[in-house]
Amino acid sequence: MNKVYASAAEAIFDLQDGATLMVGGFGLCGNPENLIKAVSDRGTTGLTVISNNCGIDDKGLGILLQARQIKAMKSSYVGENKNFEQQFLSGELEVELIPQGTLAERIRAGGAGIPAFFTPTGYGTVVADGKDTREYNGRMCVLETALHADFSLVKAWKGDTHGNLIFRKTARNFNPMMATAGAITIAEVEELVEPGQLDADQIHTSGIFVQRIIRGGDYEKPIEQRTIRARG
Repeated sequence: MNKVYASAAEAIFDLQDGATLMVGGFGLCGNPENLIKAVSDRGTTGLTVISNNCGIDDKGLGILLQARQIKAMKSSYVGENKNFEQQFLSGELEVELIPQGTLAERIRAGGAGIPAFFTPTGYGTVVADGKDTREYNGRMCVLETALHADFSLVKAWKGDTHGNLIFRKTARNFNPMMATAGAITIAEVEELVEPGQLDADQIHTSGIFVQRIIRGGDYEKPIEQRTIRARG
């Protein structure tokens, strides 16, 4: 089975309006920049996006939000995006805010085939509204359901043509677990090598979870807030 596609545009050939996407990254680190741009260029609308955050106004997922391609967001942190705030307050954007650890576990559960789990996080807050609650070991817990997506768009440092992936540092936040929870997982990598060229002990995501892979390019890797400490 050939998993390698020549471009991001070709890799998302069957992405339709109304699809649910998981998009990896933490802030702007580890964003699948080429795949996000391809979705933007394709003009797909009515998307439900599951991602830790939604980029900033004109970077990362922010470009899809700015173009009104996103209908609903399931996120943890959205504080850097004014478009997000405006669309949410106007009722244009549906939003489910999820505690960050709960978001990560809901995605992991989706990839592991676990339909739901109980967690103490969120009990006694609006997060628990309408959800089943139970006591375990003296603590009240909230039932949270697993998350799945039609497509998972992830970014890795290195990958091979079988789809095995290696992530670097902060880019390991959300990308590996999202790769397991999409019906179709599309990975973009900075370096694409032949099978056997990756150290098996360093592989974070097995190729069995990846259906399509591209070699990305022209990475901007923007920084949300650059802070420079005065030198001694």
